[in-house]
Amino acid sequence: MTDVAFDRAVGDPTPVQPASRPNLDKGFNPLTMILFFGILAAGLLFVAYSIYVDVNATGTKVTTFLPYILLFVALLIALGFEFVNGFHDTANAVATVIYTHSLPAEFAVMWSGFFNFLGVLLSSGAVAFGIVSLLPVELILQVGSSAGFAMVFALLIAAIIWNLGTWYFGLPASSSHTLIGSIIGVGIANAVMRGRDGTSGVDWSKATEIGYALLLSPLFGFICAAVLLLLLKFIVRNPALYAAPEGNKAPPLWIRGLLIATCTGVSFAHGSNDGQKGMGLIMLILIGTVPTAYALNRALPESQVAQFQKVSDAASKVIAAKGAGHLIIGDPRPAVTQYITSHHISEGTYPSLSVLVKDVGDQVAKYGSLNKVPAEVVGNTRNDMYLTSEAIRFLMKDKENDLNKEEVATLNAYKGGLDSATKFIPTWVKVAVAVAIALGLGTMVGWKRIVVTVGEKIGKTHLTYAQGASAELVAAATIGAADVFGLPVSTTHVLSSGVAGTMAANGSGLQMATIRNLLMAWVLTLPCAIALSATLYVIFSRIF
Repeated sequence: MTDVAFDRAVGDPTPVQPASRPNLDKGFNPLTMILFFGILAAGLLFVAYSIYVDVNATGTKVTTFLPYILLFVALLIALGFEFVNGFHDTANAVATVIYTHSLPAEFAVMWSGFFNFLGVLLSSGAVAFGIVSLLPVELILQVGSSAGFAMVFALLIAAIIWNLGTWYFGLPASSSHTLIGSIIGVGIANAVMRGRDGTSGVDWSKATEIGYALLLSPLFGFICAAVLLLLLKFIVRNPALYAAPEGNKAPPLWIRGLLIATCTGVSFAHGSNDGQKGMGLIMLILIGTVPTAYALNRALPESQVAQFQKVSDAASKVIAAKGAGHLIIGDPRPAVTQYITSHHISEGTYPSLSVLVKDVGDQVAKYGSLNKVPAEVVGNTRNDMYLTSEAIRFLMKDKENDLNKEEVATLNAYKGGLDSATKFIPTWVKVAVAVAIALGLGTMVGWKRIVVTVGEKIGKTHLTYAQGASAELVAAATIGAADVFGLPVSTTHVLSSGVAGTMAANGSGLQMATIRNLLMAWVLTLPCAIALSATLYVIFSRIF
C-alpha cells in the first residue's frame, strides 16, 4: 500500500511526503571518535594488566615468552572474529531505528554498540561453553599442544573468511551458523586424520540441539513477527503506527520511544548471546597458553570447594555402586574418553568413571583450595575435572544409564561443582570481547552494507514503525530465551526473517532476489564453513 492509498484508507485524502532514504553517509564526530578510541585503549590496557596480575598471582616464574606471543596472536584472531561479527549481527539491530528515522545513523550505531557492551558484560557464559562442548574432547584436553592451536586457528580463521565474504556482498549471513560449521569441520578433519570415521569427531547430539535452534529461530522470527503485527493492527488502531515515515520526519514520540526500546533490547540480547561465542574460545586459548593462571577457577571460595568435596563423595558412591563387580587396573582416562567419543556404555564405563571421580576428589582434598594446586599439575587436574564433567553430561542423556531420580540429582550437583571450577569466564575476558569493541567497533566500521539490505532490500515498500517494532520485539525475545537455555541463535536470521514476516503479513510484498540470496547464504554457510575449517586444520596441523 502506498502512502497516498494508506491515507485514503484511514479517511485522509491529503497526500503525504514519501519516505526518504536515511542519510547513511554522515561521518562520526571527531570528538566522538577520540572518546571511542580512548575507551578502546583503556579496555586493552585493562586486559593486559589483568593477564599480568593473574599470571603473577600464581607465583610462576616466566622462563620463556613464547606462550605469551602465541596468546597475543590467538587473542587477536579471536577478537578479530568478534569484530567481523559486528559487521553482520549488530548492524541488524540498528536498521529499523535508522530507516524509521527514530535515530540518526551515527547515533544509532553508538547506542547499539554501548548496549552490546553491557550485554556481553552481563552474560551468563552458558552459550560460550555450549559452543566449546562441540569440539573433539581429545583436542580440548590437549589444547596447549600443536593440534590444539591448529584447531583454534583453523576454526576462527575459517569463520572470519566466510563472514567477510558474505559481508562484502551485503548478505546477512549468520556468525553463529559459521562458527558451528567451522567447529564441525575441525572435528571431522581431526577424526579422519586419526584414522577414524569422520562422523565420530563431532558431538552430534549437541550439534543437533544447536542445529534445531539455528533452524527454527528464523521460522519463529518470521511467524511471530507477522502474528505480532496483525495483533497490533487489531488492538492498536492508531494509523500513525502503521505508516512509513514522512520524508525525514521523526515519528511521534511514543512510537519513537518504542522503536528505540526494541533496538536497545535486540542490542543487549545480541551482546549477551553472540558475545559469548568468542569467550569460550578465548578461554581455550588461555588454558592452552597459560594453564597455571586459567586452567582452574582460582577465585572459587574455599567454602565452595568444601561443598564440592561433599557432593564428590556422594557422586563417587553412586558411580561406584553402578560399577561394582568390575576392577580397573591402570589409567581409567582412556575408557572414559572412549565413552564420551562413542556414547556407548561398556562394562568398563562405570568402574573407570568411579576411579576418575575418586582421583579428582583426592586431588582437591589434598590441596584444600584450587588456588593452592601446584603449577605443574594444574593442567592435569583441570583435564580430569573436564573429562569427568563431560562423561556425566552424556550419562545424563543416555537411556541406558539405569539411574534413578535421586542418583541423577546427585550427579548433576557434582557436575555443577566441576563446571564451576573449569567453566568460568574472568571479567577481563568479557571486557576484551566487548571492547574489541569487538562487537561495538565492528558495528561502527562495517554496519552500512547490512543495514541497507535489511532496511531496503527485503520488502517492496518502506519499513513502517509497527513492522520495525514487531521484528525487533520478536528478535529480542527469541535471543534472550536462547541465552537462558544456553543455545546460540543468529541475530541476523531472526531479525531479517522477522522483517520479512511483517512485510508478508502487511501485504507489502517481498523482494524475492534478496530472499533467494539470504536463503542461499543460509544453505551454503554450513558446508562452506566446514570445508574451509577442515582444510585449514589439515594445513595448520602440518605447520605447528
